[in-house]
Amino acid sequence: MRLHDLKPRPGAKHRRKRLGQGESSGHGKTSGRGGKGQTARSGSSIRIGFEGGQMPLIRRIPKRGFNNVRFAKQFVAVNVGELDQFDDGARVDETALRAIGLANGRASGVKILGDGELTKKLTVSAHAFSVSAKAKIEAKGGTCEITGRKAAEPAKA
Repeated sequence: MRLHDLKPRPGAKHRRKRLGQGESSGHGKTSGRGGKGQTARSGSSIRIGFEGGQMPLIRRIPKRGFNNVRFAKQFVAVNVGELDQFDDGARVDETALRAIGLANGRASGVKILGDGELTKKLTVSAHAFSVSAKAKIEAKGGTCEITGRKAAEPAKA
């Protein structure tokens, strides 16, 4: 294969739509812009949701209730099977996971999930554990430490 043999994949290149080439072309007369009005004019652009000056739907409907998206905690998920990379008896925490590239990106913390098998005894320190992950770690003699959470205070009488 040589450079002159290279071709784009079929369907990757399109002919330009030629407007105003007579009625029989299918793109003549109004050139695909419909009838008269604001959108038929050159330079016209109407923002999304604009309803011609009428109160837009998004402003007409009531805004009520609470949305937890802004306050929800997002965890980076790490499976138990991926923890097998560490040495037997090692301490695994968020910095160790980030160092080897298992926990990347911005998040509130790390959650250990139970997918995969663990063959080593590890001390795992994370923000959250699934029930199956905790069972697998403790079955091999390891320990699970929850970090970053305040201890629950007793209710005031």
